Amino acid sequence: MLGERGFLQTIHERTVAVLTFVRRPARAQGYQSLNTSVDETMTAETPSPANEVIFAKSGAEDANYGTTTRVSSSSSDAEAAAVAAGLSEIEARQVRWYSYLLTADFWLIIFLGQILSLCITATNTFTSFLAEAGTNIPAFQTIFNYALLTLIWLPITLCQHGPRKLGSIVLRDGWKYFILSFLDVEGNYFTVLAYNSTNILSAQLINFWSIVCVVTLSFFLLHVRYRWLQIAGILLCCGGMGLLLASDHITGSNGGPASNMLKGDLFALLGATLYGVSNVFEEWFVSKRPVYEVLSFLGVFGVCINGVQAAIFDRNSFEGATWNSQVAGWLVGYTLCLCLFYSTVPLILRMGSAAVFDVNLLTANFWGVIIGTRVFGYVVHWMYPIAFVLIICGLVIYFLAGSILGDSKKPWLGDNQKDGVAGIGTAKLKALNEARKKGLAGGTEGQA
Repeated sequence: MLGERGFLQTIHERTVAVLTFVRRPARAQGYQSLNTSVDETMTAETPSPANEVIFAKSGAEDANYGTTTRVSSSSSDAEAAAVAAGLSEIEARQVRWYSYLLTADFWLIIFLGQILSLCITATNTFTSFLAEAGTNIPAFQTIFNYALLTLIWLPITLCQHGPRKLGSIVLRDGWKYFILSFLDVEGNYFTVLAYNSTNILSAQLINFWSIVCVVTLSFFLLHVRYRWLQIAGILLCCGGMGLLLASDHITGSNGGPASNMLKGDLFALLGATLYGVSNVFEEWFVSKRPVYEVLSFLGVFGVCINGVQAAIFDRNSFEGATWNSQVAGWLVGYTLCLCLFYSTVPLILRMGSAAVFDVNLLTANFWGVIIGTRVFGYVVHWMYPIAFVLIICGLVIYFLAGSILGDSKKPWLGDNQKDGVAGIGTAKLKALNEARKKGLAGGTEGQA
């Protein structure tokens, strides 16, 4: 009897233990456990391999917006450990001075930079067509771009976040997105005004100020530390741009005399400053938040700001503008190219930086001349190929001074990029992928 009672008691104890084991995950999934002793018992009974770190999606972002979802601190610590392990694996590789130039990231940055330059060249070409037709509406013609960004990205943001969380983001960070949109809208507006008042040579020379603003703001606000070789690369790119402008002046394709040089130069200086600030601000945003969220708010606030500005300043120009099917086609082309530009910029800001983005755009003048030879009958000066090679060489030298991660590892996100989002192009996602590959992590989700 004693043996039977002992056997039944053993079965009872094991049954209770199994039921406790089964019930606990369903009760505690997604929430911070309140029973420390059970957690410790479970950990002791189910050991994991020493080289494997298992973690869940971090709930830090949700906590910032007042949602009720909570993830245990152990999961966050495990994620941070996996990111740290991945970064260590990447940065500990045996590399040579040219190693980053052989990576897919470098060539993708160069490729995306040229796509952005072509987009800028196309928008300038369509703007020239509109101006020749007598349709000078700098604010109104850009409103369609922001409207298209809203139509594309806002539904995605609403689907990903939900109405409640989206409302929390508006209340908490809406003013920040408004500032970003305001800087971007005004940068576009004053740059167009500059080209209407001064010649192309003066406007493009002052656009160098945008690179100065980006480097200065990144140094003081984002704690980016540039090496001398990176500064040399930027200066070499600027030297290539100087050759382009000099050839424009020699061939007389700089626009000739201007209606009001002083006013146009001041507008160009203001536009370049606003561009530089907005580029740095957007780099900070896309490193911390999903791309679809940033672009959707940029579109929504851009429509509002541009709409008010167009109603005030473009009213008279709108009434005297030429409207026909050809003008409509140019507006469609302008909008599509600018939308592609805006949708691609966050990726190069994540993989590179605002400085890399601005330097890449220096090649836009080169592509502008190539198109000009076909459309406007320009003649290519012998300096143009040299200038283009100098700009590309400057980009190569800039990246020679960096690490194998390039500029994707942002200093303001912390050593392990803990404050950043694990999205496409970020160093955090690269580290997590490396950790998975090496068996150091599993089950992680990124956020685009």
